[in-house]
Amino acid sequence: MCGIVGYIGQREAYPILINGLKRLEYRGYDSAGVALTKNGHISIEKQVGKISALEKWIGDKSMDGTVGIAHTRWATHGEPNQTNAHPHSDTNNDIVLVHNGIIENYDTLRQMLISKGHVFRTETDTETIAHLIEEIYKSTDSFEEAFRAALLELDGTYGLVLITRHEPGKLYAARKGSPLVIGVGDGEYFVASDASAVLAHTRDMIYLEDGEFAVIDLNGYVTKTIQNKVIEKQVERVTFDLERIEKAGYDHFMLKEIYEQPRTVADCMRGRLMEEEGVARLGGLSDIMHNVMRARKIFITACGTSYHAGLIGEYMLEEYCRIPVEVEYASEFRYRDPIIQDDNLVIAISQSGETADTLAALREAKRKGATVMGLVNVVGSSIARETDGGTYIHAGPEIGVASTKAFTSQVTALALLNVMIARTKTMSAEQGRRIIQEMKALPDKVEQALKSDVLVQEIAEEFKNKTNFLYLGRGYNFPVALEGALKLKEISYIHAEGYPAAEMKHGPIALIDEDMPVVVIATKDSTYEKIISNIQEVKARKGRVIAVVSEGDEKLKHEVDYTIPIPTTFNFLQPIISIIPLQLLAYHIAVLRGCNVDQPRNLAKSVTVE
Repeated sequence: MCGIVGYIGQREAYPILINGLKRLEYRGYDSAGVALTKNGHISIEKQVGKISALEKWIGDKSMDGTVGIAHTRWATHGEPNQTNAHPHSDTNNDIVLVHNGIIENYDTLRQMLISKGHVFRTETDTETIAHLIEEIYKSTDSFEEAFRAALLELDGTYGLVLITRHEPGKLYAARKGSPLVIGVGDGEYFVASDASAVLAHTRDMIYLEDGEFAVIDLNGYVTKTIQNKVIEKQVERVTFDLERIEKAGYDHFMLKEIYEQPRTVADCMRGRLMEEEGVARLGGLSDIMHNVMRARKIFITACGTSYHAGLIGEYMLEEYCRIPVEVEYASEFRYRDPIIQDDNLVIAISQSGETADTLAALREAKRKGATVMGLVNVVGSSIARETDGGTYIHAGPEIGVASTKAFTSQVTALALLNVMIARTKTMSAEQGRRIIQEMKALPDKVEQALKSDVLVQEIAEEFKNKTNFLYLGRGYNFPVALEGALKLKEISYIHAEGYPAAEMKHGPIALIDEDMPVVVIATKDSTYEKIISNIQEVKARKGRVIAVVSEGDEKLKHEVDYTIPIPTTFNFLQPIISIIPLQLLAYHIAVLRGCNVDQPRNLAKSVTVE
């Protein structure tokens, strides 16, 4: 959730830290802070609000130092205020650290430390870590040993970066459950919770694994397990361009990412479509192909938008591959002791590859003997490393907190998996070729769907002040209704619910009146006539209907208040196109309401805590 940056080198650290934080602000923006070491003294500055508030607070103050840490916060323990902002320190500001994660036993540790005379200044779990290291260091002459021993006492998750007056020329970093990467430069080193924070300075990265820590100075770094075993880490080269995380002239990252979808859908398919054979190839599954093909049941586990993509995956895999599929919220899957067998396949979907609940769910599945496949966006992420095999969706960095291009790329990747499995079972080569041809046409059809933007803006103007929306869909478009409602909730703060259209009669219909906009995904498929009946039920109760329809559909134009025409494709691919106007609708309503589109309140991009 939170964003972390650390630096040690010959340059002034402050500009590097602040610029790194700005690239991580999507991870949390309740407060921000920075700490710098100079001449054996550590200076700390922090402020509630965004990074711009921190910069304004610092103003012309001297911020010298070539070793430092910085943090942008998504609050867990303690309200967002200046006191609770990171960095946090021990009693005498000798040990200063930033933290991403949750320490579950912090209260027990805090009470123990209070009994030994420690006085706490904040409500956070993070401050406890600094005091714990301070207490342990009293009985050892090795700061590294005190740091390691403290890690052994912590229950929960952490990405930690620490500076100390005891060893002013060093950075300490540790990871358990929260991502942390070390950037290797020329005589300088960086630490961050995401490689994007330091890409302007180096592309050479070391990814810490759970249960590992690093000690870094100007001469290099040493990485160890918390059991004190030295380990050699491989330096990996990051290849995506820094320009891909800039706004490129768009007002918001979200709008830029919506408009990138023709390219990102194409990127997901690039090199994976074998048109002559009518099949898809996913190289990341080569080591587990036998287990994928023999799976008698598939579980898909995910959270939020990724969960909605998983529902579409369930529909297509059951229809084409005739394999039973269950889609589970990862937060429920991990705790309910699911029945998993060794001939089951578990697919973990996560944009960031760091989602805490999804990580825990896949670990539980592995423990029970299932084959676990990852479907992620971020290369080198925890899920990518811990699964047996998987595939990247290649959507590129997604900065907007409300996911857009990752969703369509996830559905595209699931479609590739669907074709790959189905061709070994019941799908003919001819049918496979037709599907591959249609998939190749998807980027152009997404491009066409984006042309609805002007119309969608007019609709947004009409409905921007409504307080409730209902989204309806059937079949493959039901998860699209869920996702459309989620987008509106996330960024405009309007209450919205997605429902299967036929279920409207079983409760939600009671809400419908002339003030209730109803968005219906009504493209022409096998349920088309049924959904027309559902629309008529809404209109009979004076509901106002916005319908996403197939191009050329003249029938519905006279039945509803607004139609948004989009191209059509095979039913299982339709969500990739159908979601486009709903993303645009949420975006424009949020902008008209003056909401912060890229950084909606209370949300963070990567949910690395439970």
